[in-house]
Amino acid sequence: MRIVARLAEKISAMAPEEIVHIIVKLRSFEKGVLSELAQQPFIGIRQVIKMANAISIALPVERIESLLHEPWIERIEEDEKVYAVLDESVGLVGAHHVQERGLSGKGIKIAIIDTGIDRAHPDFADRIVAVRDFTLEGFKDGNGHGSHVAGIAAGSGSYSGRKYKGIAPGALIMAGKVLKADGSGRMSDVMAAIEWAVELGADIINLSLASANPSDGNDALCEMCDLAVDAGVVVCVAAGNDGPDRRVIGSPAAARRVITVGAVTPTGFVAEFSSRGPTVDDRLKPEIVAPGVDIISVRARDTRAGKPLDKYYTSATGTSMAAPHVSGVAALLLEANRKASPQLIKEALMNTAKDLGVDDYSQGSGMLMADLALEYVQTRENPLELVDHSPPSSALLNLIINIYEALVQNKWFKRKWFRRKVRAQEQAR
Repeated sequence: MRIVARLAEKISAMAPEEIVHIIVKLRSFEKGVLSELAQQPFIGIRQVIKMANAISIALPVERIESLLHEPWIERIEEDEKVYAVLDESVGLVGAHHVQERGLSGKGIKIAIIDTGIDRAHPDFADRIVAVRDFTLEGFKDGNGHGSHVAGIAAGSGSYSGRKYKGIAPGALIMAGKVLKADGSGRMSDVMAAIEWAVELGADIINLSLASANPSDGNDALCEMCDLAVDAGVVVCVAAGNDGPDRRVIGSPAAARRVITVGAVTPTGFVAEFSSRGPTVDDRLKPEIVAPGVDIISVRARDTRAGKPLDKYYTSATGTSMAAPHVSGVAALLLEANRKASPQLIKEALMNTAKDLGVDDYSQGSGMLMADLALEYVQTRENPLELVDHSPPSSALLNLIINIYEALVQNKWFKRKWFRRKVRAQEQAR
């Protein structure tokens, strides 16, 4: 069992009675564990995430030591705060070249895990199929971020005469509220919402949120995102707004199997604020970039997110706005090829992206090109296995290392290699 170094450092500077929020990764999920914890004083269970064998709890710092000796604990890490990834500004970019082919995302479920959604907005009429509040604040979108993001991915644009319609205006919408009115929430709430979305059959999950610290992809939230992809769900994540610095990809954007999305300006340049890779463990991120500057979309009632145009629409800027462009396009691709796996969708987006002529850690594979991606999924089969996109400059070296390590760790290979070595020595004598 281990405590993640970042948490250990944090609690060393805290008073024993201070409350800390943690995620406990269990070796196996057993009901007895929950009963045992529930009976202990000063410990509050926040979320139970069976899909990831994890629970989140709040407890005094001094109580953490008592957990260290429990055999059922694999890892303890901080239940970090996550934030809506939003900067302010104005504008709109669509995927009309694909919509004109009759695709709208009809029947595809997009789960917007964010600040909630304005269920009364006309652009979402009759397409919100599930909602749930994970914050205990009440489901209302008191921030506006989630409604704006949902509008980019799947708004119908009905109130604007279709002028401000989203990428997949026929898609079905699921909304999990994990961020409160102030735009902040906990990692464990996001994990619980991902589990909820997977269980309800979401095809796509959009996460326009980020943690404050760079990640190597091994934290609980990143692992949860990868599990969702393994379950057959396309997961699109905002890269974050900490650019132009490098190595600032946080969680969940650092997850290995998700599609991490940076932002570009209307003129096709990577936005200065868009977070750059690589990840802490030197993997390529983001995978792709999409419009994220001056985007006009849905305004939730009684909110002022971005710069309001009128009662129903507002404009905003950030990688939060870029990610739902990719989620929307993914819905169009899934409508065109219902058998497409998350790996094929990711491959299609990356292999058809437009190179912007900048480094890969800024643009990934390049700018989203929906029409080319559509052709790709209509003419390709699902890949056999996931591909971990390591830094381009060392891709071949990493492949060789991975093959070598796999062989060396194989007991059969070790025994065979040892016998050959012994025979060679005997022949030499």
